Amino acid sequence: MSDKAPRGVRLVIALAGRRNAGKSSLLNALTGQETAIVSDTPGTTTDPVAKHYELLPLGPVTFYDTAGLDDTGDLGGLRMKATRKVLYRSDVAVVVVGEEGVTAHERAILDMVKGLSIPCIVAFNKTDLRTPASEELALCRSLGAPCLTVCARTGAGADELKRAIIDAAPLEFRQERLLVGDLISEGDWVVCVVPIDLAAPKGRLILPQVQVLREILDCDAVAVTVKEREIEAVLAGMGCKPALVVTDSQVVMSVAGDVPDDIPLTTFSTLFARYKGDLPSLVRGADAIDTLEDGDTVLIGEACSHHDVADDIGRVKIPRWITQYTGRDLRFEVYAGHDFPDDLERYRLVVHCGACMLGRTEMLRRINECARRGLPVTNYGVAISKVQGVLDRIIAPFPELRAAPFGLMDG
Repeated sequence: MSDKAPRGVRLVIALAGRRNAGKSSLLNALTGQETAIVSDTPGTTTDPVAKHYELLPLGPVTFYDTAGLDDTGDLGGLRMKATRKVLYRSDVAVVVVGEEGVTAHERAILDMVKGLSIPCIVAFNKTDLRTPASEELALCRSLGAPCLTVCARTGAGADELKRAIIDAAPLEFRQERLLVGDLISEGDWVVCVVPIDLAAPKGRLILPQVQVLREILDCDAVAVTVKEREIEAVLAGMGCKPALVVTDSQVVMSVAGDVPDDIPLTTFSTLFARYKGDLPSLVRGADAIDTLEDGDTVLIGEACSHHDVADDIGRVKIPRWITQYTGRDLRFEVYAGHDFPDDLERYRLVVHCGACMLGRTEMLRRINECARRGLPVTNYGVAISKVQGVLDRIIAPFPELRAAPFGLMDG
């Protein structure tokens, strides 16, 4: 079922346009369901409406019906801000054009989408009322946006639009990305170290652990799951050397001490740094921890909102460990969920979570935006390994880093 897939592995498709361009009707036509409320009254959609859907051969996707980007007034401004946030985390944008044709509003939307480097499709809706002019089609194509004609009322063109969305999807959604599969082979043994502490969800494992375990099984390898206190005994009793040990970052220092040096070791969060982001950039970003000064502010970026626990990894442990490592008087601010601050210049470093609840496009966009502002960014697992003094070992299993000039690897 498409609604069972993790949010972070879905293709996100945003329908954007003016009020009353027929975005809600088009969403209903695409999904074959009455997902969004349809009305002739402009501004009926006030908040983004999400609909999970199975778009084969891509798999699970999420369509977002957004408020009109020509909304007015104070509430209209808030609605447009919410729409821009959806666009920021989208993988494909469908700009819906109504009977008014391409006006300054549509051109502004196209410029915004182009500025975010989001693949874009222009859907000329309501073709029962109006046919797009040749100069409108030429304008959209000059911006690299394929154009289609649809009629949400009758469903005409909906299948063609779905095929265009599939063609526009970023390459990683059409090619399988690997978490751990390229580091192990069929028949290998992999030990996963999973501490059970206050932050562990009751009765289940967290998503990165589940996804890594599933990929190990998909590779026809053997997964052995233990708590950190059991790792030495398990390794001694296995009778064979595991191909890899993957540990939770919070116990990486103790596990590194218990796992012999000739056994490759990494962390779940470091695997996700590569799977969801750009591992070389995040490793380079960790070097900025050495340059922090008194009074600097560090941004802690969390992809999901959750209830604080007594020893929260992002809000308590990482600030404590970085402060102890640097010996500096630092300030830490947390941004959770899809919110990300606009005033990045006032931070000296971003330490981001593993992004298991973000799509790769959104995570890469965050990394690129930080780079554009000259702001170093790293991730939880990489930062923890850095301040615990084991980063060289944690990144050693990754072939793409062995020849990289980080000043961390021996060769």
